[in-house]
Amino acid sequence: MSSCKNLDGTFTVESDSCKYTDDAIVSDFRYETTVVEGNTVKPIVTKMQFKTERKVGKTGVMLVGLGGNNGCTCVAGAIANKLGLTWETKEGTHKANYWGSLLLASTVKLGNDRRGNSVYTPMSNMLPLLNPNDIVWGGWDINRTNLGDAMKRSKVLDYDLQTKLYPHMKDIKPLPSIYFPDFIAANQGERADNVLSGTKQEQMEQIRKDIRDFKSANGLDQVLLLWTANTERFSAVEEGVNDTAENVLSSIEMGEAEVSASTVFAVASILEGCTFINGSPQNTFVPGVVELARQKKVFVAGDDFKSGQTKMKSVMVDFLVSAGIKPVSIVSYNHLGNNDGKNLSAPSQFRSKEISKSNVVDDMVASNRILFEEDEHPDHVVVIKYVPYVADSKRAMDEYTSEIFMGGKNTIVMHNTCEDSLLATPLIYDLVILGELCQRVQVKREGEAEWESFHPVLSLLSYMLKAPLVPGGAPVVNALFTQRCAVVNLMRACLGLAPDNHMTLEHRFESTLKALQEAEGEPASKKMKLG
Repeated sequence: MSSCKNLDGTFTVESDSCKYTDDAIVSDFRYETTVVEGNTVKPIVTKMQFKTERKVGKTGVMLVGLGGNNGCTCVAGAIANKLGLTWETKEGTHKANYWGSLLLASTVKLGNDRRGNSVYTPMSNMLPLLNPNDIVWGGWDINRTNLGDAMKRSKVLDYDLQTKLYPHMKDIKPLPSIYFPDFIAANQGERADNVLSGTKQEQMEQIRKDIRDFKSANGLDQVLLLWTANTERFSAVEEGVNDTAENVLSSIEMGEAEVSASTVFAVASILEGCTFINGSPQNTFVPGVVELARQKKVFVAGDDFKSGQTKMKSVMVDFLVSAGIKPVSIVSYNHLGNNDGKNLSAPSQFRSKEISKSNVVDDMVASNRILFEEDEHPDHVVVIKYVPYVADSKRAMDEYTSEIFMGGKNTIVMHNTCEDSLLATPLIYDLVILGELCQRVQVKREGEAEWESFHPVLSLLSYMLKAPLVPGGAPVVNALFTQRCAVVNLMRACLGLAPDNHMTLEHRFESTLKALQEAEGEPASKKMKLG
């Protein structure tokens, strides 16, 4: 009993709370929360409707850093899956897949069958979603190498697969990109042979033109932009420079030194009405950019792909603190040999990464005042070294030291070999797919006349990001499973389904167990297991 069943095909929700039209899915939803005021706890119910457009328009994605390891692997992966490629290695035959993608390779519990068995379905089955096979890919890079040769240079994919992909990749060439040497490591200068010239304003206008031309040439309904280029140093947030939308636009026009390339791309994307996602740790979204996104009602999301060591950390610390164990020292060491590692060998760029990696435990620590006093935090150290030989196969080593019962100590040591780009690339797909879905979802509270979209700072994408950007006044959530539940339960709300829970009361009482067992057509005595 209680075995898992899988529903791979499409399904329809039969409920007064969910209505399907040709254009949209409209659901009624009761959002139940709990408000704590002093020593009084009050359950609150907010009635609302969700409307999800069913049609996924023809979509283009423009990557900043198209010719880097992540960029060319992303395009290669989509082509391999679209063509259904297979290839040979010493382990045997492999087939293209989207493993590592939350939305394309994981399942969610949909409900139970009448016998109490859990029924799971692919997450991609929940709502109409963008398929990476259908995306038109393009973008920019400071290096002019075509994507076929960039794929070879990266040494990420198996040789036989590279050979099969090369004819499909060799004619894809990055557009010239923005190169501000002060923001990335000096060692990147040797790659910079495909860069725009002119003032910062002129370069931004060229990026805007590139977006319009890409959209028009490919007959696209929408374009999303994603930064997967080099980590930049942090920009100084200065009054009169980048603190307001008006000032950041003026600063680009005036060529202010503290306006980074990623910020110029973000502004160009927002002005063109295109969602912009930042996959690196720098502070692309200075206050002026966020204000501009709110003014234009365009989505922005970031920061920094959460693929390997940090994802494990968000799980491990959540487990320790939730189990009543006090982590007091977290030491994380990495070495890698790809171009990301080379860029991060410079102190200013490493500092950006160190900040995004270090803040990941904060909300979990703050949740338990039994273990931690106010403003008390574990010692947390992050080290990253550049070792060219290991290339894209990053090594991550972590030591977690915790205090346990009656003054005892517990130490967990973990070694993680992360195929860096093969872990990061599925996150690019997820970020784009979920970002596109959010463009088609609106909500309306009971008594309101107007439909409302998500806040322009798209915090729902936090599962894929190390340092989640959230709207002003909203809490930052880093706990991985909490982030995943937010995505799953949002999808359920769009179908008028209650949030999933793990109470499984139907399996915890004699009466309900008996009813389930009898539904299978066998006497309860045959099914009973003694504990």
